Amino acid sequence: MLDKLHEECGVFGIYDNDGLDVILSAYHGLYSLQHRGQESCGMAVNDDGLITGYKDTGLVNEVFTKEVLASMGSGKMAIGHCRYSTTGNQNRINAQPLIIRHVKGPMALAHNGNLTNAAELREELEMTGAIFHTTSDTEVIAYTITKERLISHSIEDAVCAAMNKIKGAYSLVIMSPKKLIAVRDPLGFRPLCMGKIKNSYVFASESCALDSIGAQFVRDIEPGEIVVIDENGPRSIKTHCGCEKSSLCVFEFIYFARPDSVVDGSCVHIARQRAGSFLALEHPVQADVVIGVPDSGLDAALGYAKQSGIPYGVGFIKNKYIGRTFIQPGQTQRENAVRIKLNTVRSTVEGKRVVLIDDSIVRGTTSARIVKLLRESGATEVHMRLSAPPFRYPCYFGTDIDSSENLIAYKHSLEEMRQMIGVDSLGFLSVESAKKIAGNSKCGFCAGCFTGEYPIEVPSTQKKSKFEKKISESND
Repeated sequence: MLDKLHEECGVFGIYDNDGLDVILSAYHGLYSLQHRGQESCGMAVNDDGLITGYKDTGLVNEVFTKEVLASMGSGKMAIGHCRYSTTGNQNRINAQPLIIRHVKGPMALAHNGNLTNAAELREELEMTGAIFHTTSDTEVIAYTITKERLISHSIEDAVCAAMNKIKGAYSLVIMSPKKLIAVRDPLGFRPLCMGKIKNSYVFASESCALDSIGAQFVRDIEPGEIVVIDENGPRSIKTHCGCEKSSLCVFEFIYFARPDSVVDGSCVHIARQRAGSFLALEHPVQADVVIGVPDSGLDAALGYAKQSGIPYGVGFIKNKYIGRTFIQPGQTQRENAVRIKLNTVRSTVEGKRVVLIDDSIVRGTTSARIVKLLRESGATEVHMRLSAPPFRYPCYFGTDIDSSENLIAYKHSLEEMRQMIGVDSLGFLSVESAKKIAGNSKCGFCAGCFTGEYPIEVPSTQKKSKFEKKISESND
């Protein structure tokens, strides 16, 4: 585990009624969602009911070359996906979208989130003859829908029935021969929104993907809602709406989402500034300059500076040309990575008391190296403030905190962490304030990774270990 959290993925879908290039639109949409997953990506296109696709490991521009895009032809619908794995190995077979061939017709599916009952459902499906080709829980969702399709009148009825069985976090974009469907789980753990270009419709994990193709934001998909687009236009199925209190992952605002996105009614950029303002009120300090760790720490630093009256400064320059393969797992490479990725602006910090703002601390190793850079550049004091509460517990809903063992805040007190990181003072945003940063959102928030209190039942350690063992064995 690196010293940053990772979200599982981003999804995108488009239904064309205006002669748009759906493949190019999906490409641009995925490019805008690249921050949500850098391990693999894929696209499926529907040409008059024939669904084909292409996927591979790598970044969007690496996978979808001009030659690949040209070979995909054209169509009326397309869905796309970029992935960071939380369940399932990191290989091409687990890339999405998944395309299922079935007697009731083909289906393509892209999924953002993580199921809490994937192990039980997978075992049940295998006992009835299902053969799994991937090690991700997305295939569990696809097979559950396919099974329900045998006895359902339509694919949306099958999706609705499947929602009675799958539990956990899932924002889905599904494509059948004639329909494009968006689905959000009843608690709304992960974001999903709808946009429009002329008479065409778009679904995306974040509104920034709509902006990238000139689509107008229409609204967020409600928790528990199914939206179906076909030749008659959009229609909504709300059978599962209002069944649970919504629990959007609060870390979408702290780190995952792009600053220019609007998630469930709140601008991410403004939410991060509010987090910084709350930090200044909760953890004031005498200092000369406030700086942020690029990128998600910058907005919070600006909020801290405005609230505290301490001048804001640019403390780091980030190297924009480091690819995803740069950081290697070895210790020596990690040491060098911070220096090459970030360089201090000495004139900003030399001889000054510095307030350093970052979004979170996971293991603490990267934070310690960043503080060391500031000391070497002449900072007389370093006071670190985090725009998230301390991570102490696993996440079961789509981020890569799989246990508490690697979390510095789980094993150490605030004073111990301060000493290990090497700062003069250390302060985290409170859980109460974290839930207030998205001031315009009407949804509730999940903060289970901070509190250990989850909005739904989560797997036991034994169940999770059993699932990981099972999916590992499937690769033998």
